[in-house]
Amino acid sequence: MKKSVLTRYRVMAYVTAVMLLVLCTCMIFKYGFGMGKDLTFVVSQAHGLLYMIYLVVAFDLGQKARWPFGKLLWILVSGTIPTAAFFVERKIAAEVAPLVEDGDTAPAKA
Repeated sequence: MKKSVLTRYRVMAYVTAVMLLVLCTCMIFKYGFGMGKDLTFVVSQAHGLLYMIYLVVAFDLGQKARWPFGKLLWILVSGTIPTAAFFVERKIAAEVAPLVEDGDTAPAKA
């Protein structure tokens, strides 16, 4: 598996997790204090789009790592639970690291 597959997953996991925390904060301000309605709408739309990209990237990683369906499902759902993606990303990165091909080990051309 190429290193770029894992890198894409890690970036999207962090981006999705941060956007979910921002969305939760916006929701607290919207429903708790009655302010930030427009900002909450924009952040929710951005998070939704980024989460769809996260799903595609995580599914791609799962297919290349040959994960069983249950594990893949847990990783896909972790993007909807605040802070879960941070922990899942670390575990997955450590697990997939041995499967990653290093770009420096390409065969030399004669």
